[in-house]
Amino acid sequence: MTMPDVTPAPPDLPRGSAIRTLWGKIAAHPLAQIGPGLITGVADDDPSGIATYSQAGAQFGLNMLWTMPLCYPLMSAVQLMCAQIGRVTGKGLAANIKGAFPPVVLRTVIVLLLVANTLNIAADVAAMGEAGELVTGINRHLMTLVFVALTLALQIGVAYHRYVFYLKWLTLSLLAYAAVLFTVRVPWGQVALRTAWPHFALNATSAAMIVGVFGTTISPYLFFWQASEEVEDMHRHKGRGLIGHDPAIARAELRRIRWDTWSGMAFSDLAAFCVILATAVTLHVKGVTDITTAAQAATALRPLAGQFAFVLFTTGLIGVGLIGVPVLAGSGAYAAAEAMGWKSGLERNFRREPGFYGVIAVSVLLGLGIQYSPISPMKALFWSAVINGVVAVPLLAVICLLIAKKAVMGEYTGNRWLIGMGWLTTAMMGVAAVCMFLPG
Repeated sequence: MTMPDVTPAPPDLPRGSAIRTLWGKIAAHPLAQIGPGLITGVADDDPSGIATYSQAGAQFGLNMLWTMPLCYPLMSAVQLMCAQIGRVTGKGLAANIKGAFPPVVLRTVIVLLLVANTLNIAADVAAMGEAGELVTGINRHLMTLVFVALTLALQIGVAYHRYVFYLKWLTLSLLAYAAVLFTVRVPWGQVALRTAWPHFALNATSAAMIVGVFGTTISPYLFFWQASEEVEDMHRHKGRGLIGHDPAIARAELRRIRWDTWSGMAFSDLAAFCVILATAVTLHVKGVTDITTAAQAATALRPLAGQFAFVLFTTGLIGVGLIGVPVLAGSGAYAAAEAMGWKSGLERNFRREPGFYGVIAVSVLLGLGIQYSPISPMKALFWSAVINGVVAVPLLAVICLLIAKKAVMGEYTGNRWLIGMGWLTTAMMGVAAVCMFLPG
């Protein structure tokens, strides 16, 4: 086993000091400081995302696995741009858009973001309620109320530095989807083959699924959240000034952001891959090809993969929902507060920042209210996907322009590779958005 490259302690140095030196080097590594990137990655796999990935595996088997390796560099590049914008400028994405583009651009993006997020929250809390009913036997509407109350209490009543601690532990819920694979037989040779060389007919049905996978993986709410969380982290760590004002810390901070974002997106992407694979080798091979909710996927798994796989899938669904809903509500609140010029931040007190926390509360409560209205949560999810698909394209273009602007980023503009990947993602999401409106 290769040991870390640590300078040996002098012979007379106490053993405790050598251990402290080693621990200090480990603690200083960027992976020990992961936060916004990891949480954003896991929030990407919210219950509505799990439903999309489950349908991909159930309907197409192993032939949709290729989407995840393709999504990984694209989603990582976009989130890296957002994180870098937030960290360099000390402002969230909406505040930067406000300063660099006409007001109509920001207003349009914020309104569409808030509507899409609220509809997505409705679908997510409905899925969490269904999963809670499957595990506990308690009515799904009552379980939905419990989860909504819990997420609101954590976001409004707990300071960011404590709240983020719980979010980091909840990221472990994604491991449940990898664990499901240990309960079923997986033909790994076929998995490798179909990931590299899929076999399916490119028609309206497969195109719709590809659009759905890309749309749920690269979503606007994640852009706003990660940029704002970099600002939160900067304020929480008093020693972290603006990169532009303190060049001495720039290299270390940008390196931390890269490690955080690439590792967080890898965790997210791998979990999504596992969901597609788990449903492909269980539901698809048994002819179960029509999945509309993540809870339905969990229920279908029970007779095919056993009780343990069912419990893992269901509890994982609740765990990612407890991250996804706060991120959806929080991203909209950050964007709205920056657009309105309000002070914002989960570290701030509710009484001092009623506008910011009001947006969070209204978004979640409206999402809850949809459960008791004639609107179907699945219809809400559909319209959320449509709005996200529409708003993602111009927003991605704005992000690419922002990170290339010296007036915004100073000497820390994005490199050619990063900006090129951003424009490639914009083009692919543009094609996906057009496909959503094609007949059939």
